[in-house]
Amino acid sequence: MTKIALVDDDENIRTSLEILFQNEGYDVVSYADGAQALPALTKTPPDVAILDIKMPRMDGVELLRRLRESTDMPVIFLTSKDDEIDEVVGLSVGADDYIKKPFSARLLSERVKAVLRRARGNGGIDAPPKEGDKKVVARGNLTLDANRHVCAWKGKIVRLTVTEFLLLNALAQRPGFVKTRDNLMDAAYDESIYVDDRTIDSHVKRIRKKFRDIDKEFDKIETLYGVGYRYMEG
Repeated sequence: MTKIALVDDDENIRTSLEILFQNEGYDVVSYADGAQALPALTKTPPDVAILDIKMPRMDGVELLRRLRESTDMPVIFLTSKDDEIDEVVGLSVGADDYIKKPFSARLLSERVKAVLRRARGNGGIDAPPKEGDKKVVARGNLTLDANRHVCAWKGKIVRLTVTEFLLLNALAQRPGFVKTRDNLMDAAYDESIYVDDRTIDSHVKRIRKKFRDIDKEFDKIETLYGVGYRYMEG
């Protein structure tokens, strides 16, 4: 059963979403704030988490920052109406989607399904991708398995979020060719989601860091200032 975690300090929202997702067949757990949710979500990450941004004790942004230290589970942020800062900050720290309050239950349900579709086949993360598979991209030391959303560098697993995987996959498909930020936005996000250049830059920065944690000499993603990025050949 697909497990959803809800983190929101508004009890009415938590209760209504619990009923919604339980009726749709999901296993649902809920928490009143980030401090309460952090140990549970770190120990047992759900299939997808829905986090409110503005909460007491620990807000959604700080919660996600800490979760990203150990898990790449898909995350959807709930943001305040017309608060673009919430959206930019939320996506820049690694959220896969956001939705503004007030929102319709149907819209949120569809967003959850979309994020889960993007992340489907994410099992087997401890096993390196198998070269020869039609959906496996091999570029030198890099291997990307789109079936399972698994990435490896020099045979070692690199844990990427759904969005990070899609961005890297878009770059690695055509080494040496430049991808503009708009190209990368189209590759990683649904049409209903708008992100700015800073969000793409933040994702790329995190991807580089994850690779350099494994290989300090990693330099395959080149920045072309004012244009975009490209994955270097060889």
